[in-house]
Order: sequence, then structure tokens, then C-alpha cells
Amino acid sequence: MDGRAMCRYQAAMATVVNALTFPRPGRRAVGWWLVAVAVMVAAMVVVGGLTRLTGSGLSITEWHPVTGVVPPLSEQAWQSEFAKYRHIPQYQLEHRGMSLAGFKAIYWWEWTHRLLGRLIGFVFLLPFLYFVAMGTILRPGIPRMVVLFALGGLQGFVGWWMVESGLETRVSVSQYRLAIHLGVALILFAAILWTALEYLRDEAPPARSRAGNSAFAFVALVYVQMLLGALVAGLHAGLVYNTWPSMNGHVFPEDAFFARPWWINFFENAGLAQFDHRLGAYLITAGAVWLWIRSRGNGNSVRASANSLLAVTALQVALGIVTLLNQAPVVLAALHQATAVALLSAALWHAFELSRAPQAAAST
Repeated sequence: MDGRAMCRYQAAMATVVNALTFPRPGRRAVGWWLVAVAVMVAAMVVVGGLTRLTGSGLSITEWHPVTGVVPPLSEQAWQSEFAKYRHIPQYQLEHRGMSLAGFKAIYWWEWTHRLLGRLIGFVFLLPFLYFVAMGTILRPGIPRMVVLFALGGLQGFVGWWMVESGLETRVSVSQYRLAIHLGVALILFAAILWTALEYLRDEAPPARSRAGNSAFAFVALVYVQMLLGALVAGLHAGLVYNTWPSMNGHVFPEDAFFARPWWINFFENAGLAQFDHRLGAYLITAGAVWLWIRSRGNGNSVRASANSLLAVTALQVALGIVTLLNQAPVVLAALHQATAVALLSAALWHAFELSRAPQAAAST
């Protein structure tokens, strides 16, 4: 084979090798992967809400992180799980006489919730290792990803800690642990979504100003409001004062501070918890309108995020009122919680856009 033939052969082989070689993914691929993980975390929050609404959260009385992925596969296994459930106060005081079919219905909700948590771990870990191996996630970005994965593991532990609170003396989980469980999930969701936005935006951010501080404060307000919602859920406060805008004809709930010490009522009194949640909704509405007005002098991305924020806020407020007036039916309550996650997403997006807006525009 002469020199020219050899060159043609090498060129042909190089073409084949290049065609067979999987191209290195770019930063946007990492961003969309993280968006997918964030969507899964949001879905887990909603499924967790449905698990609580259907009274299913205590149906699995043990925590086996690895073997627990396999559900009962035989009649004997189902009877064994059911026997464990019959020993806890929820069954003895609320569900006595429940059939095996009824138990299976609540078991599958809790099993699905736990399975989704395990799937999130795999969907995060395996692509992360791939992106590191391909050099798409560089060394400075690895520690943050490790923290996100560890936070996901912590969320699983907190979830079991929450369930434990309802296995000995209570018929439901502690509202405090429920709020902490949701709080950790929302921090995980927010951190993943923010990181995704950074990877999806290729260009380097301009010099930042303090104009985005109000948007970050709004994110914190939405976060606190969602924790207040967890207290409302844990206290079943959506079943009292089912009128609006008054609370059964009153501005303030009756006997709001009957317990001692007085401050415990903010966490133990269903009426006061609902009042606090209503107040938070009013503050969020005012904040969303204010951020929307301030966004008019900014660029297209800031205005788009502000429009989204205002629209989702309006939808969430309307859903909250309708859910309250109808005594929190499962479908409406689940939609209300899903929209709350959407509101947090919109708030994070707006804060992200404002944090990257040029100083001159962001200060208008």
C-alpha cells in the first residue's frame, strides 16, 4: 500500500472512529439532567402530600433502605406487613377492622413515595459519575454535587424520623417533623434547580447588584409559607374555619392563645396556624405584585420570570381559597401543594434572572 492509499485509509478510519465515539456532553446537558432530577423531587413532594392526605404514611412501619424496595410478593408477606400495622395506634384508634385490601391501598401510596426517593438517588448518582468521567462537570463543581447527593440521603433519614413519631403514641406524624421533612425536601429542590439554571446559562454572569435581594427575600417568604402549610396539614387545620375572607365571621380565630406557654399556640393551635398561613398568602400576593411592578424596566428574561411569578401566585391564592372553602378535598389539596412547588420554582427563577441582570437595569 503506497503512501497516498495509507493516508486515505487512515482518514477513513478516523471518520469511522469519530462516528462511533460518543461526543462529550456540554454544560446544558448537565443542566437538563438537573432539571429532570428537580422535577422528580417536586413529584416526590406531591406524592408525599398525597400519602399524608390518604392517611398512608404509617402503613410501612419499618425502614429498610435496600431490601425495602421489594414490596410483599405473597399472601403470607402481605399478612406479615398488615400484622405490623395493626400494632400501631393509628390502626387501633382509627382503622380498626380495616380489611387487607384497604391496607394494600394505603401501603402502595407509601411504598411508591419511598421508591421514588430511591429512584431519585440513582437518577442523580449515575449521570453525575458519567459527567465527571467525561469532564463535563469539572473539579470545582464536584463538591456541590456531592453535597446535593448527601442532602438527598439526609432527606431519606428525616423521612423515617418523621414516620417514627407516629408509631408509638400518636395516630399521625408530628407536625414539627412533617415541616422539617418538607423543609429539607424544598432546600434540596431549590439547590438542584438553581444549579441547573447555572448550567443552562452558558454565558458568564455580569457584575451583580443588590437589586436581587428583594427577590431572594421573596423566595424565603415562599419557603416559610410552605412550612406553615405543613403545620396546617399536620394539625388538619384546613378542616376548621372554612370561610373566606373571614374566619367564621371573625378576623382572628377564637381562643387563639388558649394553651400555655402562649407561643406554643403558633404550632399547636389549628385556628392560629390557619390564620398565619392566610397572612402569609397576603404577604406573598403583595410581594409578587411589587416584584412584577419593579421588573418592568428590566430585560426580557427578568420580565418573563416576573410575569410567571405573578401568574402562579394568582393561581395558588385561588386554589388555596377554593381548597379551604371545600374543606381540603384530596384532589384540590394535592393541586394546592403542587402549585406551591411551582411558585417556589418561579420565585427562584426570578431571583436567578435578577441576580444576573446588569446593575443599571436591575436597579430601576
